[in-house]
Amino acid sequence: MSLVVTDTLEDERVEFTADGDVTLYVCGLTVSDDPHLGHARLWFHADVLHRWLEHEGYDVRHVENVTDVNEKITARVGERDEWTAERDVAETFSASTFSAMRGLNLLRAEVYPRVTEHVPEIVDLVATLVEKGYAYESNGSVYFDVTRFDDYGALSNQNVEELEAQGEPDERSEKRHPADFALWKAGGVSETAARDHAKHDHGDSVPSGETWDSPWSEGRPGWHVECSAMSTTHLGDTLDVHMGGRDLVFPHHENEIAQSEAATGETFARHWLHVGLLEMDGEKMSSSIGNFWTVPDALEELGVNVVRTFYAGAAYRSEQALTEEAIAEAEERWDRLSRTYDRAVEALDSVDARAKAEDDDLRAGVATAREEFAAAMNDDLNLREATAALLELTDAVNRHVDGVSEGGDAYDYRGLREAVEAFDDLAVGVLGLQFKAESDGEVGLADELVELVVDIREAEREAGNYERADELRDALGEVGVEIEDGPEGTTYRFA
Repeated sequence: MSLVVTDTLEDERVEFTADGDVTLYVCGLTVSDDPHLGHARLWFHADVLHRWLEHEGYDVRHVENVTDVNEKITARVGERDEWTAERDVAETFSASTFSAMRGLNLLRAEVYPRVTEHVPEIVDLVATLVEKGYAYESNGSVYFDVTRFDDYGALSNQNVEELEAQGEPDERSEKRHPADFALWKAGGVSETAARDHAKHDHGDSVPSGETWDSPWSEGRPGWHVECSAMSTTHLGDTLDVHMGGRDLVFPHHENEIAQSEAATGETFARHWLHVGLLEMDGEKMSSSIGNFWTVPDALEELGVNVVRTFYAGAAYRSEQALTEEAIAEAEERWDRLSRTYDRAVEALDSVDARAKAEDDDLRAGVATAREEFAAAMNDDLNLREATAALLELTDAVNRHVDGVSEGGDAYDYRGLREAVEAFDDLAVGVLGLQFKAESDGEVGLADELVELVVDIREAEREAGNYERADELRDALGEVGVEIEDGPEGTTYRFA
C-alpha cells in the first residue's frame, strides 16, 4: 500500500509522490519566546513523517527555518539587560528552541536557515518579482500584486475580490489592492507595532529593529517572502512536501505559493500538509493568550515518551486537546509499551530462551503488528492506529512470557528477538520513543546524562555560542567522555 496523505491544496486524500530524494520544508518558529507544546505538535508530526519516509526507503532532505526577524522579537528588546538588540532576543530563544527540539528526540533537519543570513536571497527574489511585473515599489516598500497571479486564493479557497486587507493599517494607502502583501518594508518596525507586541514599557525609547540595504530602501523583508527565499535556496524551486500549522494556510502559505511560482514559473510544492492546532482550556494554545505549557516544563513533568505518545493519539490534520484524560491515556499506553519491552528483553536474554522453542501465536503477532502498523502509517499517518498495532504486540509478548512463567517449556528466542526488533524498528525508529531496558542499569543512566549534555552543547553550537560549547566538551572530557564532531553529527565514547 502506498502512502496516502490529506493535501490541503487538493482538498482531498492523494497518493504521495516524489522523484528520488524527498524534500521536506517545515515552517519553523518565530523565536520571540520559549517554545510550547503547540509549536512542538508540528515538530512531532514533521518528525514522524521524516522517519516513516526513511523507513520506506526514501532519503529525506528536511529543512526547517528560524524566523529571527519580527516585530514580536523587536518588541522584547530591553526587557532584560542583555537584550540590547533584536539579535540578542532572537539568539536567546533560538537556543531555547534547539534545546527543546533535542529534548523531544527529533531527528535533526539538514539545516535550520535563519532570515538574517538570507537577506541577499530575499532581495534577489523581490527584484525578480518586480522585474516580472508581479510586484511594485511604493514609497520605498515593495508589494506583491495579487491580481497578477491567477491562482491566488486556491490554497485557502478564497476569492481575491472578497479578501480583507493584509498588513498593517499604515500600508493601505501605499497598495494598489487591499489584499496586496509586503515583500519589502521601508524603514524599521513601526513604533505602533513595537508597542502593540511589547511585554514591558519601553518609555520614550522604542526599538525599531535591524534594517538592511536594498534597491528600494533601507528596510526589512516581509514575513512571507522569507520562507520562499529560504526554502528554494536549500531545496530548489519545487518542494515535495511543505508542512506547517493550519493557522498558516492564509495568508502565509497562500502568499508563499504566489510569490514563489510567479518568480520561478514552477510548482512550488507537490504536497501541502497542515497540522491542526493544540487546544488548552478550549482555546488554541498561544503565548499571547497565556494558555501554554512550555516544552521544557512538559518534558520535566511527563518525560519525552509520554509527550510523544500523547501527540500520537490524534491525527495530524485534526485539532487536539491537551486534557488530563488525554495525558493519562498517553501515560498508560507508554507504560504498557515500556514494561512489555523490558519483559521481552529480559526473557530474550535469559537462559530459558531456546533456539528450538516455537510459539506460533507470538510470531504471528509480530507479523500482524508490522502489517497493521504499516497500513495505519500509509493511511494518512494514522498514528493512533499505528500505536494500537504496537499495543496488540504487547499483548502477544505478555501472553508468551506469562505462559512460560506459569510452567511452559521455554521462551521462543526467535519470536522474542523478532518482537524486540519490531519495537525498535517501529516504536523507536518511526514513533521516536526511547526504550531503556531495565538491564541497562547504571550504564543506561550514564548514557542518558551524557546525551543530555551533548544535546545542550549542540544547541549552544547551533546558537553560535561556541565558547560555551567548548566548555561543555572540556567538562565531559574531565570525567572521561570523549566528544567527536563529524559530518554525521556528534558522537561520544567513554575513555
